[in-house]
Amino acid sequence: MPLYNKLVSKLRPWSGICFACFALATLLTGVFAGSQEPSPSEKNSKSAANEAGQGNALNEQQDLQKAIDNAGNDRAALVKNLEAFLKTYPESQQRSQIYRAIVESSLKVDDFARATDYAERMVALRPEDASINVLAIQLLERNGDAAGWRRAVSYCTRVLEQVERTSVADRSPRMSADSWEKDKKRDKASVILVRGRLYQKLNDLPNAQKDYETSYDLQPTATAAVRLAELAELKKEPNKAIRDYARAFALAGDNSGTMGRAELRKKIGNVWRLAHGSEDGLGEYLLRSFDEVETSVTPARPVRNAGIKNPYEFVLRKAPGGTPFPLADTKGKVLVLNFWATWCGPCRALEPHLEKLAAHYANDKDVQFFGLNCDEDETLVAPYLEEERPKTMVLFADNLESYFSVNSFPTTVILGRDGKTAFRSDGFDPDTVDKTLSDAIERALHGGMQ
Repeated sequence: MPLYNKLVSKLRPWSGICFACFALATLLTGVFAGSQEPSPSEKNSKSAANEAGQGNALNEQQDLQKAIDNAGNDRAALVKNLEAFLKTYPESQQRSQIYRAIVESSLKVDDFARATDYAERMVALRPEDASINVLAIQLLERNGDAAGWRRAVSYCTRVLEQVERTSVADRSPRMSADSWEKDKKRDKASVILVRGRLYQKLNDLPNAQKDYETSYDLQPTATAAVRLAELAELKKEPNKAIRDYARAFALAGDNSGTMGRAELRKKIGNVWRLAHGSEDGLGEYLLRSFDEVETSVTPARPVRNAGIKNPYEFVLRKAPGGTPFPLADTKGKVLVLNFWATWCGPCRALEPHLEKLAAHYANDKDVQFFGLNCDEDETLVAPYLEEERPKTMVLFADNLESYFSVNSFPTTVILGRDGKTAFRSDGFDPDTVDKTLSDAIERALHGGMQ
């Protein structure tokens, strides 16, 4: 989970955790453990001034304990007692923990103004603590006024600087450098998006748009896309609004907290009708936008076997382990190649027919059957194979699908002994597929073509 989201989760005041009681109990345990009665020799070595200081510290902790005990489970009373304690001990070394306890208790009784006030006092005490800055940003965005939003903007900038200063050397040994870099990018995108919202509250639309664009470029999310679309509507730029609502529609469900697809459908439909007079063409536009967004957010796979013009020059990989499998080893045989994907329902339906044929030709070494997986996400393949347990050998297609211009699944290609296509079927008819494939294999074995 990215740093910003971790901090928000950790400090979320409505999480149900009694952070105030926990923090103060921990605080008092530590203080009293270090303030036990000294031995006679220690007393003799202490100066009168030190003894007086110890006495004052002990009185302070006793008064703090009394403030907590007298409040019981009453959060409002705890806030009142802690504030009275701070009036008596305004320079208490425990101010940060006490401020945090007041924030938590104030939120429990819906006293947002007081919670925000003390959150900012915490920031003043510990400006380099990112978690405290995030807490103040949350509260100011939700409950602040224009002056508070401006301060929250400065806190966002401070958090961004702190995130930027983090080094890959500081990462957990359990996290890869690549994962750490991705998390850092998401952290920055999250904070910049919040700052954009604050700029928009301040009616600083140019800076808001700049932050939304930067956030989207760092980490495309539906929330950032919606914000950009809404700004485009305000500026009477329907084409930009349509583009960004379509991006949001494609990304909806990314857990970034945006509206659902049903509401996004209404928004983009309304803008499209205003721009075009009807919804003609909207469906095609959404599908195209979906594909574009998917391409932009999905890491590019390495292109294997690029530029090869002869199928026997392809070196595929056995699934799921990746052991190399050169097709050159199959030269002179009839190959039945089934191109499929884990998400394809008809591919599952075709598999029993292929297995039946493979069993029929099991003793004929001149005919070989291969399932060629074309999933973009290869991590889906291992659990699929574990569940389905196909009886034919499964290989990763590794760009062989491009060689044969496969653009729908399942696609079955039969190569003759000479490596040329003897048969091809895009899709299949369950009533005739057994005879169709069997006849095609026989023709390929005996030199016939179709």
